[in-house]
Parts: sequence; C-alpha cells; structure tokens
Amino acid sequence: MPSGVALQSLRAGLLQMICLHFASFPVAMIRSSNPGRSFNLLDGAAAAAVVLAVAGVVWSPKLSGAVAKATGALRPVIVTVDVRGVPSADPASLLKGAEAEGKVAIVIRNQPHGSVKVRKIVPLERRLTILTPDGKLVSTPDPNQKTFGTFDGRFVLEGEGRRSAGGVVFGNQSIKIGAPVELEGSNYRFNGTVTDLRLEGN
Repeated sequence: MPSGVALQSLRAGLLQMICLHFASFPVAMIRSSNPGRSFNLLDGAAAAAVVLAVAGVVWSPKLSGAVAKATGALRPVIVTVDVRGVPSADPASLLKGAEAEGKVAIVIRNQPHGSVKVRKIVPLERRLTILTPDGKLVSTPDPNQKTFGTFDGRFVLEGEGRRSAGGVVFGNQSIKIGAPVELEGSNYRFNGTVTDLRLEGN
C-alpha cells in the first residue's frame, strides 16, 4: 500500500491536472450565485460537459498509468518476441547492432508504446529434419539460412506493466502470447510475434 505522502502527492497531481484542464473553461458556466435563478437546459448541458471532461481526465491512459505506478501496481514485465525470415545481407551484424542499441521501439495493435529495454537477442537457428536411408530422423542446420541471408532472432524485452482481468497490460495495451507486434530500431523494422510473457514480482 502507498504511504500517506504518496497518496497526498497523487491527490495533488490529480487536482493540478483537473485545474489545468479547466483553466480556459468559460467563467459564465459557473455563475449561478443569483438567488432564485432557475436551472435550465443550458445549466444541465454545462454540468454534463464538466462531468464528462473530468471523467476523461481521470480515466485517461497516461493518468491511469501514473496512478498504477504511484500505487505500486506496475511491475517489471519480460516480453519475448520472435522475428523470423527477414531478408538481410548481414544478419549477424544486424543482430549485434540491434543488441548494442539496448532499446527498441515497440508497437502493439498499431498503437506506439514507446521504447523498452532490450535484455538480449538470441539468434534462432533454422533446422531441417532429414530421413536417413536406415529410417532415422536427423536434424541439421538449414543451409539456406546462410545462403540467402535471413534474420531470425528472439528479442527479450523488459518494460513495466500490470495484471488485469484480460491478462497483462503493457504500455496501456493488453498483450498476450501470440499477439503480433512491431519492433523498430535505428536501422530496422521487424514484424514479430509474442512467444513468452512474464510478470515479475508476484
């Protein structure tokens, strides 16, 4: 549970955001100090607009994320994304450069999440299964992977998220294993698939 100081800071932040939101609101909407003034449709519409605007501020994604962080609901999330079969002239150098950057921009359901930390990138080796004349199955590296130059890698990413009824919320977007995502670095843009998801600190 958050401390009293944290709660006071949170309340102050909420109040400040609401005050800033309504700083340019017409003063005429709150001039109801005259005794006996009847409540008309204009007053009702103004009150409804205020309620909806306040609700929009309180439930905005940025504010809900700030509340989750202040209350300790956010936890480290490890997301594994597999990228396969991307044509590349030099896959090894591309992997090394992407890992050296240390971060990657991620897009979930066409919504930018921002940059997350890259823990590591594991090269994925494509393999072929061959049936030998004596009836045995033998697995061997696919020679086409080096011949035609394709990038196959497993990105292990670290960010912050929280658990919800629908799974794990990562960057204000619900994310699950099997979900398609987009990863973008300084010189690449990959389409990948979430293959593992771990919410730490449980």
